[in-house]
Amino acid sequence: MERQSMQRTLRTRILGAFAVLAVATTLASSAVTANAQTADDGTADEVGAQALPTSYQWESSGALIGPKPDATHDVVSAKDPTVIRHNDEWLVYFTVANTDGHWSLAYTHFSDWSQAADAPVTYLDTNANIGTRYAAAPQIYYFEPDGLWYLVYQTGPPSYSTSTDPTDPHSWSAPKNFIDETPPVVDENGGFWLDFWNVCDSTMCYLFGADDNGRVYRAETTIGEFPNGFRNTQIVLQDTRNNLFEGGAVYQLDNTDTYLLIWESIGSDGRYYRSYTAEGLGGQWQPQAANQNAPFAGLANITFPSGQWTKDISHGELIRAGNDQTMNLDTGNLQMLYQGRDPNSDGMEYSQLPYRLGLLTLRGGASC
Repeated sequence: MERQSMQRTLRTRILGAFAVLAVATTLASSAVTANAQTADDGTADEVGAQALPTSYQWESSGALIGPKPDATHDVVSAKDPTVIRHNDEWLVYFTVANTDGHWSLAYTHFSDWSQAADAPVTYLDTNANIGTRYAAAPQIYYFEPDGLWYLVYQTGPPSYSTSTDPTDPHSWSAPKNFIDETPPVVDENGGFWLDFWNVCDSTMCYLFGADDNGRVYRAETTIGEFPNGFRNTQIVLQDTRNNLFEGGAVYQLDNTDTYLLIWESIGSDGRYYRSYTAEGLGGQWQPQAANQNAPFAGLANITFPSGQWTKDISHGELIRAGNDQTMNLDTGNLQMLYQGRDPNSDGMEYSQLPYRLGLLTLRGGASC
């Protein structure tokens, strides 16, 4: 979840004002340091990760999901989505902010994207276990080894709730922390991390996070210890603040040992996504589509058949081929639910920016 202002928020627990900075970024490919250390619902057929495109061309929908204020929720934005297909419905959890700048979570569900705008919304502050605490940037998945659904989000620390029914937003347990104390490597670099993401292979589970300053962190634990035992937090990718900002995610490709990392970047005229690949979750991340002029997803490679409604391709999530902890993708069928906003909203206080959720579909790929 993009928010330099969140550093003050998470440290002081006061959600303050933040003016969006217009920052220029270099358009040339920059040197990346990669520090590699050793360390439910169906999946796609194994077709080989060579199917990953070498360049991308997307089409974007219009804004599909927006804020739905009610008598007790004066929300102004819908952002940071996580999405799964479950029992013939799309389930979407996302972040909302109200007019006082308070961040919390919400849930909606529908059968078809054409129904998204009219679908009901449930606010998770009505779940007594979660309550009105600060919560943001969710990720949902099914952890097959223990038969539970996990909702990962930030309450300051990296936190999670569990449920046996992801369609019931009131069923999520009270949040627990993956890691109670900020790891030393994070403390050494400002003490701030956010936008947490879990992904597991056959033996290990990894927790990724951003620091809004060019670093990608990764902690690890074993499948058997999960959700406990996270340790060995380290920087696994580093670049400039603009090139590796926040809103990251990591996916397995086509049931292989190749992985895709996507990370939100700050461009010269809006946000965009860069991508990296690695052989194994402990491997070195190599740039794949990591330039503003040839990004994973950005204005340079997106068309808007219904009219351009955003210049930001910001905090989003690729639609997975299954719902389990491996975060598997079908590379022949790529779509991404992302946040964007009216460009005329530049200059507003950060929490009040009118974010909406739209859907990217890779041109030439099948539609989910």
